Amino acid sequence: MEFYQSNKVDDFESPDFYQIDDLLTEEHLLIRQSVRDFIKKEVSPIIEDAVQKAAFPAYLVKKFGELGLFGPTIPEKYGAGGLDYIAYGLMMQEVERGDSGLRSMASVQGSLVMYPIYEYGSEEQRLKYLPKLASGEYLGCFGLTEPDFGSNPAGMKTRIEDKGDYYLLNGSKMWISNAPMADIAVVWAKNEQGRIKGLIVERGMEGFSTPEIHQKWSLRASCTGELVFDNVKVPKENLLPSADGLRGPLGCLDSARYGIAWGALGAAMDCYDSAKKYALERIQFDKPIASFQLVQKKLAEMLTEITKAQLICWRLGMLKNAGKATTAQISLAKRNNVDIALKIAREARQLHGGMGITGEYPIMRHLMNLESVVTYEGTHDIHLLILGAEITGISAFK
Repeated sequence: MEFYQSNKVDDFESPDFYQIDDLLTEEHLLIRQSVRDFIKKEVSPIIEDAVQKAAFPAYLVKKFGELGLFGPTIPEKYGAGGLDYIAYGLMMQEVERGDSGLRSMASVQGSLVMYPIYEYGSEEQRLKYLPKLASGEYLGCFGLTEPDFGSNPAGMKTRIEDKGDYYLLNGSKMWISNAPMADIAVVWAKNEQGRIKGLIVERGMEGFSTPEIHQKWSLRASCTGELVFDNVKVPKENLLPSADGLRGPLGCLDSARYGIAWGALGAAMDCYDSAKKYALERIQFDKPIASFQLVQKKLAEMLTEITKAQLICWRLGMLKNAGKATTAQISLAKRNNVDIALKIAREARQLHGGMGITGEYPIMRHLMNLESVVTYEGTHDIHLLILGAEITGISAFK
């Protein structure tokens, strides 16, 4: 599909009120600038048209791969970047500044497909799949959520049966990013003993289909679908040998949620930058609206929340680099940063007045996208309860 190329200049400037750039290495700054330049050149000119058409710009997948946006923390041996978690976070921040749907695509590829294959897979599986996923030759998806089981994945109904030479897979998954175009799917299912196992399911396997979900008002530039398994024969060598129990998929979600915390910050920054510039240009009562107290209050609160979120991301990234980041710490970052991004997007929409609902500005697109981001990979309230269990030692899920 062809996309209209807007002539509007993307003049985004990121706020850095606490000089957090001083905490970053030269490599971090170079990586961030490279991704920012890429987003300005390749994404910003076409993203509004893609969203209006509810079309996924699939040609960008290989370009994302060429830039190293897929699984950048995976070792270079497997065709990835071998970078640290600060670099990964900065990448996701810049991509979601462009659009949440494209960051979702990259997060799924890196954190939910490449990560489990690297972490739980055999060396043969790593060498077979990771280089193709890293380059964008393959697009992957992650099958955990089911029509009846979202926040409670342990209740999944998808099953595998050991048939000697292969596993027989039956069931379905819902709300799966990348599914309609995915070459492979990392799928979670229960065996005869009720243990959750991970399998790599390849497009073309008989009985495996990926119907697309249409009429979305959010993440319109990403492709979302179902995974349907009707007596799919999965070779034994496609089982992830080191994944056993719910810990497997939850480990993947920790990695994805970390990227979301940075990504949502990118969307918040974009809304703030647009609101600040609009407020300085928009004249009412013979002066720019930026001169009014209530407008300055909104901008000051936006900057404050962005600065706090930047510090959370940086510290969490350092903990990830040291192997010390906990699930609860990641939950706090995901919950806080998506929440502040939503609030900033809503305030920015008001500051833009009627123009805020048009594609001339990115605000309404970010706002619609963030309504999905606040729900997936653990809802706002689920993350609150994860923190509650960490604080009290009492789980509210049972």
